[in-house]
Amino acid sequence: MSDVSEVLMSVLSTIRVPKPGDRVHKDECALSFSSPESEGGLYVCMNSFLGFGSQYVDKHHSRTGQRAYLHITRTHKTTKKEDENNSGSGHPPKKKPTRLAIGIEGGFDVEQEHYEEDYKVVIFPERQEVTLEELGAMPDVVKERVSLSMTGIIAADSVSHTLQVQQWDGEVRQESRYAADLKQLDNGVKIPPSGWRCEVCGLQENLWMNLTDGKILCGRRYYDGSGGNNHALLYFQETGYPLAVKLGTITPDGADVYSYDEDDMVLDSKLPEHLSHFGINMMTMEKTERTMTELEIAVNQRVGEWEVIQESGTALRPLYGPGLTGMKNLGNSCYLNSVMQVLFTVPDFHNKYVSNIDKIIDEAPSDPTQDFKTQVAKLGYSLLSGDYSKPAPELGGENGAAEPKDYQIGIAPRMFKALVGRNHPEFSTNRQQDAQEFLLHFINMVERNCRLGPNPSEAFRFLVEERIVCQQSQKAKYTQRVDYIIQLPVPMEQASNIDELQEAERQRENGDSTVMPVRAQIPFAVCLAALSEPELLTDFWSSAVQAKTTATKTTRFASFPDHLIIQIKKFTFGLDWVPKKLDVSIEVPDTLDLSMLRATGQRRGEELLPEVAPPPLMTPDAEVKAPVLDDSTVSQLCDMGFPLEACRKAVYYTGNTGIDSAMNWVMGHMDDPDFSAPLVLPGCSGGTTPTMESVSEEHLATIVSMGFSREQATKALRATSNTLERAVDWIFSHLDDLESMEVSEGGRSAGESEASREPPPGPCVRDGPGKYELFAFISHMGTSTMCGHYVCHIKKDQQWVIFNDQKVCASEKPPKDLGYLYFYRRMAE
Repeated sequence: MSDVSEVLMSVLSTIRVPKPGDRVHKDECALSFSSPESEGGLYVCMNSFLGFGSQYVDKHHSRTGQRAYLHITRTHKTTKKEDENNSGSGHPPKKKPTRLAIGIEGGFDVEQEHYEEDYKVVIFPERQEVTLEELGAMPDVVKERVSLSMTGIIAADSVSHTLQVQQWDGEVRQESRYAADLKQLDNGVKIPPSGWRCEVCGLQENLWMNLTDGKILCGRRYYDGSGGNNHALLYFQETGYPLAVKLGTITPDGADVYSYDEDDMVLDSKLPEHLSHFGINMMTMEKTERTMTELEIAVNQRVGEWEVIQESGTALRPLYGPGLTGMKNLGNSCYLNSVMQVLFTVPDFHNKYVSNIDKIIDEAPSDPTQDFKTQVAKLGYSLLSGDYSKPAPELGGENGAAEPKDYQIGIAPRMFKALVGRNHPEFSTNRQQDAQEFLLHFINMVERNCRLGPNPSEAFRFLVEERIVCQQSQKAKYTQRVDYIIQLPVPMEQASNIDELQEAERQRENGDSTVMPVRAQIPFAVCLAALSEPELLTDFWSSAVQAKTTATKTTRFASFPDHLIIQIKKFTFGLDWVPKKLDVSIEVPDTLDLSMLRATGQRRGEELLPEVAPPPLMTPDAEVKAPVLDDSTVSQLCDMGFPLEACRKAVYYTGNTGIDSAMNWVMGHMDDPDFSAPLVLPGCSGGTTPTMESVSEEHLATIVSMGFSREQATKALRATSNTLERAVDWIFSHLDDLESMEVSEGGRSAGESEASREPPPGPCVRDGPGKYELFAFISHMGTSTMCGHYVCHIKKDQQWVIFNDQKVCASEKPPKDLGYLYFYRRMAE
C-alpha cells in the first residue's frame, strides 16, 4: 500500500479536478468505439479527461507520460415497463403510440437503460490498481486530491451525454401570440354541433373553423393527394385571420388550434371563450376526428412506404462480420448512418482512412476527438473491421425483456457527429436532416482537409459543360463547373399511369374520402430525357448583340467520375409554397450508359460569344454608376481562395452570367499582373466597390418562413434577380454553397494539417467510359426531409444488404424504385 501511495504522491501534480467547461470523455474512446461496457472497460486520463480503450491506453501513456487513469467498467441491463395486460409470455406487448414523442409516456417505445458501474484508479505503466476502499487508507493529501478528481469525473456530464437525445416531445406547443387579444367579429354566426361542410367545396372532413369570423373551410392537401383542398389556408392569405380550430377535435380538455401566421400548432388559453362566441360549449363536445398528432403518428407508421422500404413484412436474415456493422441511431441520425455506410464501400475512402489507420492514429494530435482525419478513420475502420458487428446481448431477467436478435451491438458515432456538425446550424442539432445535404456537407469537409495528398472525394467529382446559345446571334458560349451529384428531375406529367392518377384526383375533388392514394409510375428514361433537354433562358445578356435576349442552355458531362451519385428530386414546393414530397416509383436500372450525354465542346464552324462586359448602368445625368454584381458568385469565388478584387472583376467581365463563366475568367487571367488590383470602371479614376442589389422584404420573409436564414434568403434572391420562384429553386439546388464548413483538423498546427491556405491549381477530375452499375441506394420514408427515416441498401458480393441503423440483414426485395440517392460505379471494360 505504501508503494502505491508513493506512486500516487509522485503523480499528484498531474491529476486535475474537472472544472466547468472541461470536456469529459467517459463514454467513448477517442480512437475507437470502446466504452465502459466493452471488454476491458474505458480508461479516462485524469489530466486531459480523454477516454481510451484497453488497446490504446498504453499508447497514450507512452506519448504523453500521463500515468493516472480512472478505469470505468459498466454492466448494462435493459428493462422495460411491464404492460398491465401482459399475457404471461414473459414479454410485455408493445403499446400503440398515442403521443408524438420519444421517451415519454404514450410516445414511441424506448428502452430504459440501467448500469452497474465500477471505478478504480490505475497507475501506468505498472497498471497498479487502487480501489475506493484502498484510497481511503492513504494520506489525506493523496486521498483528497484523487477523490476530488474521481468524483468530478464521475459527476460530470460526458460529452456524448450532452449530445444525446434523452427524450423528444413533438406535442410541446407554445401559446399563440394572437390568443390573448384575438378580435372576433360580432357577425351572429353560430356553429351547430355536427353536420359541418367546407363552405367552398363541400368537403366533410379535415375541417377548420376560423376563430375570427366562424368560417368553416377544409385544411391543407397532403403530399399524397389526401387531406383537404387548402381552402382554410387560402382564406387566411386573403383575410389575415390567424387562428383556426379543427372541428371534431374539440373536447373538454382542449382542441387542435393552428396559427397560420406562426405556421405551427399552438395553444389558445382563451379557447373556451373563443368557441363560446360562436355558440360552441367546449364542455359538451366529443372527439370525432383524428388530431394532427394522431395523423402524424399514422404517417410515421404508413404501410405503403415504410413497410416496403424497410422490408418489414419479411423475416430477414441478420448478417455479421467485416463491412456489416450497424450504427446506433442517436436521435434522428439515420441520415448520417446511411451516408457513411455507403461512403465506406468506395475504395477511395477505404484507402485514405482505413488502410492508413495505424499511421493516422500515430500522428493524431494531442486531442484526437477534435481531429477530422482521426475521427473519420476511426469510424471507417470500425465499420469495416467487423469488431463491433456482433449480435446484441440477450439481456433478460425477472423484469427484463430480450433485445431483438437481429440487432447488433454496432457503433454509436457521437464523437464523429459532434465534430462534423460543429458550428453548423442544422447538423449540430438532433433534428432530422436531408441525406443529400449532409453528403455534400461531408464531401466539402473532405475537400477542405485533403488539399494535399490523396483526396477520396475525387471519386465523385466531375465536370459539367454548359453550352449557351444566343437565339438572336446564334453564337455560343461554353463554360465548365465542378459537381458531385446529378439531380434528376421528376416529370410528373409523364407518369405511365397518368390516367389512374387523374381519376383518383377527380374522385378526391368530388369529396370521395375513401379513394386510396395512387403512386405515380415514372419511367427512368423520361427523367433522364428531362435532364438532357435544352433549357430556355429568357433574360440572357448577350455580348454579341449587347442586349438581353433569349438563349438555350444545354448541360452535358465534360468528364465521367469513377462513382456517380444520382439524386431523385422528390422534394419540392406546392403552389401554396408548402414543402411536399412526390410519391413516385421510378424503376432505376442496374446498369446505366450515359455515353450519349458526353460533351463535345465547340462545334465546327460555330462562333463564340465575345468576352465583353455589359454596359454600365447610367443615371439620368449621365454619371457612371457602379454595376450590380452577383454577390453570390463573388462569395463563391472568394470561398475558393481567390482575391476579392479578382472575383469582382471576374463577375463584372463575364456579365453576371454565373459561377462557371466567372471561374473560367479567373483561370484564364491568374497570371495577369493586375489580377488582384482593384476593379476600375470606365469613367472612374479609381477602384469602385460595386453595389449590391436590394431585395424584396416580402420575398425575404417568404423564404425565411421556409426555414432558411435571412442571409441565405438574401443570397438566393440576389442570385436570381429578386424573383421569388427562381430564388426558391436556386436555394434548393445550391444548399452546399450555403453551408458553413469551418471544422478542420483541430489541434494541429498549420504545418501538420493537410489543409492548406493556398487553393489547388485547378479541379482534379477523373474520366473514363460513361457506363455504370448500381451498387447502393439510400431511401427516405416520410412526408419531408425534416421528418421520417432513412435506410440504405448496399450490394456486397452480389448480395443486397439492408442497413437500417443497428439492423443489418440480407435484403430479400430491395425497393430500388423508391430510392432517393443512387450510387453507381464505373463498369470494368
